[in-house]
Amino acid sequence: MADIKIGLNTEAFRHADKSLEYCVKATARLGYKYIELNVMTGRELLAEAGYSAAISMERDPLEVKEMLDAFGLKVSGLSCHAPMAQPEISIPFHIQAIRYAAELGACSINTDEGIVPDWMSNREAFEIIRYTLRRVLPVAERHKVHVALEPHQKFTVKLPLYQKILGLVKSPYLSCNPDTGNIFMSGGDPYAFIEAIARRVVHVHAKDVKITKEVGKVTGVPSGCACGDGVIDWPRVVTILRKAGFKGVLAVECGTEEQAAKSIKYLRKVIGQR
Repeated sequence: MADIKIGLNTEAFRHADKSLEYCVKATARLGYKYIELNVMTGRELLAEAGYSAAISMERDPLEVKEMLDAFGLKVSGLSCHAPMAQPEISIPFHIQAIRYAAELGACSINTDEGIVPDWMSNREAFEIIRYTLRRVLPVAERHKVHVALEPHQKFTVKLPLYQKILGLVKSPYLSCNPDTGNIFMSGGDPYAFIEAIARRVVHVHAKDVKITKEVGKVTGVPSGCACGDGVIDWPRVVTILRKAGFKGVLAVECGTEEQAAKSIKYLRKVIGQR
């Protein structure tokens, strides 16, 4: 019953100092069929020199797609976090990411509310986030690319506030990208969280984590351990998602290529994929 797919976020190679081309080849070699790409604006030295898989959105997306097609990979989503409470940054960034995702055939851009300035009140922040969404979502609707909200900062890791953001603007393209590890590390219950939003989930960050002294003190971590090696109950997560009719991608967010190899073997067993 392999209705749910398995993908890999290029975070797995962030500390490996490898190029995008290497990461694409390795992702396919490990058996993944989907990849989540990290995108940026402008140009960055490490990426240009081949030491990072981050993609400048100045690069021709069809060139990137040709490379992915050659290895039988599809893009599940784009990781493109930009602070919604800072619209001068997030509006142009998210709009560009939506267009780029559409060219690559990705279902979503995955983002969060970002860092909220210390001087900004919560009331002000939510109004500004509403403004950002009102500007970004019409573009998402035209291109049929979901803006998938990820729990990763001070509002989104708290279920009531996460749901408040989801309710700021009515749009079928304002959706959810739950991150199991971030929810757990923030001190939340990932199963109750996912169950509450399951009908709006279009993409999932499959992040497993181990218990550390940071639990309850942070709003997330950039990457986790191999799926199956941490505290997340993956059969329970999959059961919740299947009950809601989810047929998208579990995008593994781990820290190394070795963890990526372990994760796909484990998750294949969980979802019943050979």
